[in-house]
Amino acid sequence: MGEAERVGEVIEASTTDFVAQCYELYELPPLGSLVKTGEPGTELYGVVSRATTTSFEPGRRPIARGKDEASEEALYRANPQLMKLLRSEFGVVVVGHREDGGLHHYLPPQPPRIHGFIYRCSPQEIREFASSLGFLSILVNTRLPIAGDEVIAATLRHMSRVYQDPNAFLVTAGKELAVLLSGDFGKLKAILGRLKG
Repeated sequence: MGEAERVGEVIEASTTDFVAQCYELYELPPLGSLVKTGEPGTELYGVVSRATTTSFEPGRRPIARGKDEASEEALYRANPQLMKLLRSEFGVVVVGHREDGGLHHYLPPQPPRIHGFIYRCSPQEIREFASSLGFLSILVNTRLPIAGDEVIAATLRHMSRVYQDPNAFLVTAGKELAVLLSGDFGKLKAILGRLKG
């Protein structure tokens, strides 16, 4: 995987989605960004669909500590243990994989491995992956923990940024969504309205 930026590690996995823990607190990949895991030639690709920062101890909530601090930075300096008591995690919807030399926009035969490394995809990898919009069908039909409209729009905005003409990519994606959501004009309108920005 060479120079790719590693952002976390798989801690829960299925063929449809996985959860990753960040190595650094709050160093989460953006909602809708494309990430990958696996060995070169057999990568799984996914879209970040949610993010959380919680206590390491189940059932134990963090408590407010900053009443007498001037800034959040000062609070963390005064309480360095917080960096060891909290964790940032993100959920990923699997939208494709690489196998037998080909890039496939459908679910892989196997889930990612636990402790598999998660990498941000480079602009070149994003362009290659987004050259076919088959992955949109997975996102449209997946039950997500947040509004699917938000994840789909965030994904397309994120992907459009790697193109010389972002609007051309968004128009093409909008046409694909119009076909996929031909029976749900409200959802289509909501996604298209969120593509700006």
